[in-house]
Parts: sequence; C-alpha cells; structure tokens
Amino acid sequence: MTSPAGSQTTARAPAPHQHLELAVSTVVFSLRPGPAQDRLTLWLPLVRRIRDPFCGRWALPGGPLEDHHDLAASARETLKATTGLEPRHLEQLYAFGDVDRSGQTDQRVVSIVYWALVRPEEDAEADHGDNVAWFPADETLRRHEDGTAPLAFDHGVILRYALQRLRAKITYSPIAHAFLPEEFPLTRLREVYEAILGRDLDPSNFRRQVLAQGSVESTGRRMTGTNHRPPLLYRSAPNRSRYTLTIEENP
Repeated sequence: MTSPAGSQTTARAPAPHQHLELAVSTVVFSLRPGPAQDRLTLWLPLVRRIRDPFCGRWALPGGPLEDHHDLAASARETLKATTGLEPRHLEQLYAFGDVDRSGQTDQRVVSIVYWALVRPEEDAEADHGDNVAWFPADETLRRHEDGTAPLAFDHGVILRYALQRLRAKITYSPIAHAFLPEEFPLTRLREVYEAILGRDLDPSNFRRQVLAQGSVESTGRRMTGTNHRPPLLYRSAPNRSRYTLTIEENP
C-alpha cells in the first residue's frame, strides 16, 4: 500500500532485527463552535505523550493492537480509555506503515487508522483529562506543517489525509449525517457541510439539491423552542437514492 499523496516520505531499508508492531489509532472529528466565532468548526481530541519518543507532543488516540482484540474492538477500547467517547460511526480509514515512522531504529510500527465522526450527544460524554485536549482540526494541521506545534510520529500526515478524505466523501455520500442527531432541520445539515468544507453555501441551492437527491425525508414535525416559525424536521434516508451533491466553487 502506498503512502497518501503529499506525505513526502522516503523509504529506507529496515534496521537489522527491527521489531514489528501493530497499532491502532483513531482520528476523531466533532463539530464545535470555532475558537473566535460561533459557526461550527471541525475539532479533534489529541493525547499528550508522556514518554519517548516524542515526549510532550500531541498525538492521535491509539495504542498497540492487543492479542485479544480485533481491529475495530481495539480502536473502540483505546478511544474509550483516552477520551471517554463511544461514537456510533467508526470506520477504517487507511494503513500507515513507513519504515521509520515509529521514531525508533529498532522498532517498526504499522498503524491501522480509523476515523470516528461524533454526534452532539456523543461529544457531550467526552472526557477532558490532564493529557487530553480538543483542538480545531485545520489549525492543528497548519501549526504542524509550519513547525510551531508538530504532532508526534506521522500524525500530521494522517490528519491531512483524513481531512482530505472527509471533504471529498461529503460530496458523494451521506457521511455528513453522522454528525447529526436523529432529527434535524435542513439548516443544521447545511451548517455541517459548511463546517467540513470551510465555506458558506447558498441556502436555496443546497436545500433544492438535498431534497431532490432524496437523502432526507420529512418527519412531519417541526422544531420547538424557536422564536419564529419553527422549521420542519427531517431524518436521514440515505438508501432512497444514489447520493450526489454538487458543491459550487468559491467565487
């Protein structure tokens, strides 16, 4: 398996007697208000390393693959232990296995990476331990790539790949619905798209496309607790049609 585009890794021969270890890591995405504005932004939890290599740096939640766990169970176990999260949407993303990614000459680590997409009610259950913190995803990647706050191992490469995949997949699958509660107004669905893509979308065009391609269906109920005419509530119906959504380019 080749490295994701843009990883800029250089293959080299493994060291003699290099020990091979399997690990599982998870990129967790949740939608929270941005640090300087109220609009939703992609956030992710990171774990501060307390031992070498890369002691003191932030890293994705993860750990070694235990003998008694399959891959998905290991991802869920480490995610629960480090962040308190138990998300419904957990999906295998990619495998990363460059020879020198462990930072140790006598050890090679191959990581099976998952991504978890978190609903608001799941986010509310997240733990905030001494060595766990949440960060805006794009800012974290920017600070890693400009060298002001590099992540441990190759986790910057993994984060970049996960963001690229999410932004591509949102246009041809109902993956945005993984961030939503069971019932939601279409405005909330559009806010999810805008948060993931990082830009505003035309409300009328978005509504027309979503209703036309059939990934949602009306519940017949309206949102409560609003000051104005309450909007209709919808629920996901991703199996009703082939999913495509044309996202207009930036002007």
